[in-house]
Amino acid sequence: MTTGDDLRVLHLVTAREVFFDQQIDVLQQKGVDCTVCVVPGADQIDGDIGSRRGIKSYLQFWPRVRRELHSGEHDLVHANYGLTAPYAVSKSRLPVLLTLWGSDVVGIDGLVTKACAWRADAVTVRSEEMRELLGRENAHIVPSGVDLDRFRSTDRTTARERVGWDPGGTHVLFPYAPGYVRKNHALAKHVVARAERELGKAITLQTISGVAHEEMPDFYNAADCLLLTSKYEGSPNTVKEAMACNVPVVSTAVGDVQERLAGVAPGGVGSGVEQLSRLLVAVVESGERSNGREVVQELSWEQIGNRILEIYR
Repeated sequence: MTTGDDLRVLHLVTAREVFFDQQIDVLQQKGVDCTVCVVPGADQIDGDIGSRRGIKSYLQFWPRVRRELHSGEHDLVHANYGLTAPYAVSKSRLPVLLTLWGSDVVGIDGLVTKACAWRADAVTVRSEEMRELLGRENAHIVPSGVDLDRFRSTDRTTARERVGWDPGGTHVLFPYAPGYVRKNHALAKHVVARAERELGKAITLQTISGVAHEEMPDFYNAADCLLLTSKYEGSPNTVKEAMACNVPVVSTAVGDVQERLAGVAPGGVGSGVEQLSRLLVAVVESGERSNGREVVQELSWEQIGNRILEIYR
């Protein structure tokens, strides 16, 4: 096992997303001393990871970061999400690794990211699409990992009993709040409606949000298919978690999804209502689980943790 017993890393982050905490856990297991600084207000705004929090929170962030940067207690700075980049590169003499998540390479957040990324000593992105959007050819492609111990295939009927779904129905999982604009819930509804007409049977679009991460395996295993209709992504964890449960995935061609689903069946990647509904119909008609788990093995957190340590070194 790769170890980081002599490394002390200051992590800057906009919000403690589940995958970020998993990253910290695996690095600590490998011996890295991790200190985490979070932008104030992350626990008060549901789903906020970027500029929606307001300038006041980011101004309040600076005193804590400055103290840590000048404490002499860290070997390098790991800035997570592009809006933490200005703090990492402005006054620090420490080496800086900038990890980008997806939405921080587009829009207003993307402008901040691109203005600062060139000053980082190394950058990681989730996909080739992100690397192209960033315009930094030497950026490392490092997807977030998946917890293969937690996410595994279980009996579908038992899972449906646990989550309270009709055991004899057809269920398509959309694990995001309808108001999360970039996830494009409206497209998901159109896709399911068209698939219903083609199949001549009811399909329930199960839209869930705010579910504890440890409860998600039951929702994946209860579903006939995961439907991802996002406008843009980095490396969506929902896809990899569904794959680890051998649940078919139908998705738009965003982030690294096309690469992740290469060789995985049933399921697939499409664009627009017609293509996506055709893929969904094929999944429902097959009634089969996918071979996603064997394909996603390379993205275990153990492997991703080793990759991050290589970049630290």
